Amino acid sequence: MAEKTRYTDEELEEFRVLINEKLAKAQAQYEHLRQMMAGDGNDVNDTSPTFKVLEEGASVLNKEESGRLAQRQMKYIQNLQAALVRIENKTYGICRVTGKLIPKERLRAVPHATLSIEAKEQQK
Repeated sequence: MAEKTRYTDEELEEFRVLINEKLAKAQAQYEHLRQMMAGDGNDVNDTSPTFKVLEEGASVLNKEESGRLAQRQMKYIQNLQAALVRIENKTYGICRVTGKLIPKERLRAVPHATLSIEAKEQQK
């Protein structure tokens, strides 16, 4: 029997459902991070001047960290959306280096993967 060159439509649909679930969660987390960055929930107007400086510094650090997390989350969302496009094009699950199918187990763990483990190890 010849080696499979792509996943069946049923298999692609299974991955689409998985990716859409992860995408919904990722978008909710991204919105939460954006709200944390935008909000000034911890106002320091009613504290003593000594603590005001410390609280403002902590607030800036929290916003910076939230910003980094939001950027990372946005990249993840974009990768998931690109995976959905590959499903539409029926190229999902094909390693971009070796051209072989990426194992289902890997795609379930990392649904936006574009490299097989073999190709990933070759990059190191």
